[in-house]
Amino acid sequence: MKAGPSAKRISPTPSVAQSVTAKRRAKTSSQGKKYAAIRRDLERQRKAMLEEAVEGLSNPNGQAAFPDVSDQASAEAEQNFSMRIREREQRLIKKIDEALDRMDQKTYGVCERCEEEIPYPRLKARPVTTLCINCKTLEEQEEKVRR
Repeated sequence: MKAGPSAKRISPTPSVAQSVTAKRRAKTSSQGKKYAAIRRDLERQRKAMLEEAVEGLSNPNGQAAFPDVSDQASAEAEQNFSMRIREREQRLIKKIDEALDRMDQKTYGVCERCEEEIPYPRLKARPVTTLCINCKTLEEQEEKVRR
């Protein structure tokens, strides 16, 4: 039985393979250390938001019957406002989960549009961002033109 062309591949010498593996581990390790503070902040924020949501569910502001129409309208407006805030918090939790997933996959801090590294100060200020400042600015300008 003859070996095909794929059997003739030359494997790197053990020292080269070990060097490449060591470099990958160092990069992964340094990336983990680089974003450790951001990860802690995201996890803390996520936990606080979930605890607040659980507390809100256990202590709901029930719809009470108000004798005055103005009081009833105020209560409904407050309830609508609370629901909008909860929806925004749900979207933020989803973005936090996605950012944590990107950290686990080692793709955190890379712009989705230009694939350049997002500067650390931007990530610290807006840890759920997926775009560098230049791409975000461009995206906002494109949205403005579409309106």
